[in-house]
Amino acid sequence: MTDYFRPIVQTDIARPDGAYVLAGGWTWFDTVEVLSRSATPRIIPAADVPDHVLSRLTAARGHVAGLDMARANIMGILNVTPDSFSDGGKFEGFDAAVSHAIAMQNAGADMLDIGGESTRPGAAYVPSHVEIGRTVPVIAALRNYDATAHTPISIDTRKADVAEAALAAGATLVNDVYAMTHDPAVGAVTASSRAPICLMHASGDPETMQDDPQYDDVVLDVYDFLSERIETAVACGIARTDIWIDPGIGFGKTLEHNLALLKRLSVLHSLGCPILLGASRKRWIGTITNAPQADQRVFGSVAVALEGFRQGVQISRVHDIEATRAAFDMAGAIL
Repeated sequence: MTDYFRPIVQTDIARPDGAYVLAGGWTWFDTVEVLSRSATPRIIPAADVPDHVLSRLTAARGHVAGLDMARANIMGILNVTPDSFSDGGKFEGFDAAVSHAIAMQNAGADMLDIGGESTRPGAAYVPSHVEIGRTVPVIAALRNYDATAHTPISIDTRKADVAEAALAAGATLVNDVYAMTHDPAVGAVTASSRAPICLMHASGDPETMQDDPQYDDVVLDVYDFLSERIETAVACGIARTDIWIDPGIGFGKTLEHNLALLKRLSVLHSLGCPILLGASRKRWIGTITNAPQADQRVFGSVAVALEGFRQGVQISRVHDIEATRAAFDMAGAIL
């Protein structure tokens, strides 16, 4: 029987003696929920967690892709696509894309995530040459612009040739929403460039992933998938310290699946990698908050980002930079 150890994360000012700092960050824990596939969850003192798990829970994540993992970082979304669910077509043009990237940085984005293929539910496949044509000129332009020359940039792609072209143009990190399962060569490209990678869980291709997603236990299934993909990335030559993980909120998951993952998100800390949370403006937030249009989901999106902050998530991938930055700054000041 495999046990999974979820730190019950705290931010309270009254921190008891003997509590552990989570991942070298701004939260702490002194109890852990033990999960398994065959037993009722139970609570144990953190000191009773196996040493190798406790080491991963407490080890500082350091700096990755130029970002300090001891703080909450904001990744700004830039879709240079005609069909992304939130802003499709709005920033497809070169000038609009560059201007929006600069605006996001000025609003408080720590990193820019640039994607040339929509992976929203129902989206069609985009050939590599089209994706490269959309993303690489924008990356190159931002690298030559004083205000963004040193800003970390991730390429949001599932294709090795797109990742390779983007890294050559100056991208910092590969954000693979299929965790090298769509194109295993992404691992070799990333390793040869000595770049970090973000591995996300997704169930099914965009065209069909929301048809009827099924899991035995969504939290543990996602955990096991990410654990296996981390080992695959390490086998490709990517350092474990250069790997981020993302539970893939909304990618082949129902509203109930998304909520279950958020409630126990902190279990992913026991994999020993920084966590990226990308839930911004997604449909299930609109369902809960009665916001049918994507740009009406700012308040719900910020609430989800703050829950990630409370659970020690190191990177939040968002559309609404100013609102999220203000919320994080306020939460940090209270802490």
